[in-house]
Amino acid sequence: MSASALLLQVLTGLASASTLFLVASGLSLIFGVTRIVNFAHGSFYMLGLYAAVWLAERLGGGPLGFWGGVLLAALAVALLGALLEALILRRLYAAPELYQLLATFALVLVVKDAALWAWGPEDILGPKAPGLGGVVMLFERPFPTYDVFLIFVGPLVLGALWLLLTRTRWGLLIRAATQDREMVGALGVSERWLFTSVFALGTFLAALGGALQMPHEPANLNLDLALIGEAFVIVVVGGMGSIVGAFVAALLIAMVKAFCIAAGTVDLFGAPFPLSRLTLVAEFLVMAVVLVWRPWGLFGRAQAAVRLASAAEAPLRRVPAPWRRVGFVGLALLFLVPLLQPVAPYAVVLMIDVLIAVLFAASLHFSMGPAGLHSFGHAAYFGLGAYGAALFFQGLALPMEAALLLAPLLAFAGALLFGWFCVRLSGVYLAMLTLAFAQIVWSVVYQWDPVTGGSNGLLGIWPADWLAAKPAYYLLTLVFTIAGCGLLVRIVHAPLGLALRGSRDSPLRAAALGLDVPRLQWLAFVVAGTLGGVAGALFAFAKGTISPETLGIGRSVDALVMVLLGGVQAISGPWVGAAVFTWLQDSVARQTDYWRALLGVVMLALVMLFPLGIAGGLRRLFMREPA
Repeated sequence: MSASALLLQVLTGLASASTLFLVASGLSLIFGVTRIVNFAHGSFYMLGLYAAVWLAERLGGGPLGFWGGVLLAALAVALLGALLEALILRRLYAAPELYQLLATFALVLVVKDAALWAWGPEDILGPKAPGLGGVVMLFERPFPTYDVFLIFVGPLVLGALWLLLTRTRWGLLIRAATQDREMVGALGVSERWLFTSVFALGTFLAALGGALQMPHEPANLNLDLALIGEAFVIVVVGGMGSIVGAFVAALLIAMVKAFCIAAGTVDLFGAPFPLSRLTLVAEFLVMAVVLVWRPWGLFGRAQAAVRLASAAEAPLRRVPAPWRRVGFVGLALLFLVPLLQPVAPYAVVLMIDVLIAVLFAASLHFSMGPAGLHSFGHAAYFGLGAYGAALFFQGLALPMEAALLLAPLLAFAGALLFGWFCVRLSGVYLAMLTLAFAQIVWSVVYQWDPVTGGSNGLLGIWPADWLAAKPAYYLLTLVFTIAGCGLLVRIVHAPLGLALRGSRDSPLRAAALGLDVPRLQWLAFVVAGTLGGVAGALFAFAKGTISPETLGIGRSVDALVMVLLGGVQAISGPWVGAAVFTWLQDSVARQTDYWRALLGVVMLALVMLFPLGIAGGLRRLFMREPA
């Protein structure tokens, strides 16, 4: 590629970086003050684009219609964000941070279906910017005039935020709250007013970023989760709470993507490899490198690598005998489910899904609970197990039974490699590094067509003849799920589990007592990943087909929701959460087209009624544990 083409690609990257900076700066402000990991931030970007397109049409053509639509859309969404913060999130500030995250994910579901109801499922194209719809000649090549405008938006917003944060009393309060939120409250500052105003500003920036994309992309319902991953990456690479860091990170990632596109094809192990393929995962590669080198980001502070906190856990106690008997009765009833096949065949299929979800959620809970290693990318090991089963079964032509037993080895290898890096981090940075590794695996699977089938996935992954009937496969899945969950319970109550809990709650004291904390956490990470691979292998043979979505962000989020819905503090939490979430998702989806909104409302209600999760709340209620 010529030098002029490379420079134009760099300029295109700068235009994209400006938009990403707008979204990431708002996310960084919200986290810095409220400590909320806001999954709904991408939804505000999506709403900003939808609202801008709708308002531009209503206001008519010309500069007033376009720029008025942009500004009014950002203000309207900012008002909505302030309202949601006041009505919902404000009630959850006393809850553990992870449950605040669950509430924001519930808002994602509600907002998505609200947009579906208001604007329909089709993509909506917006108008071109008046006066900026042409091109300018740069290096004898055409370059969109609107992109030139966007290049200057990022620095202008950065300058405005710098003035706001350094030259106003409100900015001083924001910076103080970022450093020590409790002290700001002790000085008499109204935390409610401060939190709401910061949330509104962060929402305004996200919506403005979306509204400014009218000439570039259509409004569609997939923008929310697609964008939030990139925004989180920029915030984490730059350093949580650092606006300048977010700006530098956006530029860095834009430049890396521009280089990947411009570099063309390189020779890799004797075979041509187009570097443009790395653009799908470039930001996650950058994040992985930065976090391994500097665990708190480029402009972050070491003390800012906060732990995603859960409520303090009570000491482990044996379940009272009456409740143990109830559990054994319930377990016995599970073995009778195949008897429903003649009258309710779908019930058996649904129960297979529930059991696989239980094992998957239980594996993540072992990492999050006893080990304190929060993960946003646990689907990587689920997907590696699923693809391992398919490759052993089809690629090596092994019997189904052998493929099922060997498949978790791929998840074991992935957890062993990624865990070595992950256990050196903590808090949000640890969670985001797990997401980075998961996206790298997803990118490999998505683009390795000769082996993984690429975006089409793999078909014909069916169980052996003696397991072809659903009741038989259900019993196999039940045995594996009981064995996996039983192993995890046994570890939690063993000396290893106690050492893990001690390392989680007080790593310095545990190290002083002679415990090798990183090695213990690494072991827990590998155990969790391997059992996640077992769940993935069962899933592959249950469905007969797999695709890259098997290890996508959505599945990691589902697992996180299951664990939080059930309760991190209760060993039975992931079992209850997985069963409730899978049943709700299935039953609600068959009742209405707006099942996501209904599911989100139910999740919000459960978070407010059971701030420690369903199982945690019931345990506190019936076992009379102190609040």
